[in-house]
Amino acid sequence: MTPRRERANCPPRTPSSPRGRGDVLRLGDKTNHGARLGLSDAELQFLDIGADAGARRIAFRRRACRDESRAGLVWLSGFKSDMASTKATALDEYCAKAGRALLRFDYSGHGASDGAFEDGTIGIWAADALTAIDALSEGPLVLVGSSMGGWIALLTALARPARVAGLLGIAAAPDFTETLMWAAMAPPERAALLRDGVLRVPSQYGEPYAITRALIEDGRTHLLLNAPIAIDCPIRLLHGQRDPDVPWETALRIAERVRAEDVRLTLVKDGDHRLSRPQDLLLLRETLASLLDQDGA
Repeated sequence: MTPRRERANCPPRTPSSPRGRGDVLRLGDKTNHGARLGLSDAELQFLDIGADAGARRIAFRRRACRDESRAGLVWLSGFKSDMASTKATALDEYCAKAGRALLRFDYSGHGASDGAFEDGTIGIWAADALTAIDALSEGPLVLVGSSMGGWIALLTALARPARVAGLLGIAAAPDFTETLMWAAMAPPERAALLRDGVLRVPSQYGEPYAITRALIEDGRTHLLLNAPIAIDCPIRLLHGQRDPDVPWETALRIAERVRAEDVRLTLVKDGDHRLSRPQDLLLLRETLASLLDQDGA
């Protein structure tokens, strides 16, 4: 019913407590801002965004690029996943060897970022992505989105077409709040969600998922697959045909809807939702290398 969560190695989140080591950047504070962008990826940092009731702190890690003429990468995590997941770590290792810039961050309510997960929506998490990209990256970018991150990547490409040079989706799940959550609910579950504002759904990964009415209703304002998607950059899609969470046919719908002509879909017959096995990570690296080599990106 819901996109699968990857294993995360992150400290417990306590919204009111400090995060430990790591610098804090604030939007609008230009003091030494450029220098801080070059800090080693080994150092966890934080970005303060918003104001008053909407203020929140986003955790991020940034790897500098050895060649500023080459496109950088942005990792966009899945639902309840974070920048410490298997694929995100593998992408960081790839960028370290290739000399590529990489920005990883946790949406609010995820990983090391502040906030309660239940307060999040697709709109809020997409805004987190745009804010982090605008404040913490430079030049052309290739977006790499996993599951929900694939939806966020598409929304980002629509919002920043001049900056997005390519997009790679891994079990990308646009519209999942409607097609995989709401559509799967029985009438009594829908009634409970509308009445109580939240529905807790059992998960094989531990604590139940908290699906909120706000998540569903906000998701409807960001649906993409029912109309053409005005994205023109090269797109690569990887999807396992044994994915129990997001049907592989979703990748076909993305390929059909985007305006771009340079779209390639790779189906992994025995692949699951995570696509985190060694052979899957090899496919990710090969696909990314091919995409980045296009037009000298």
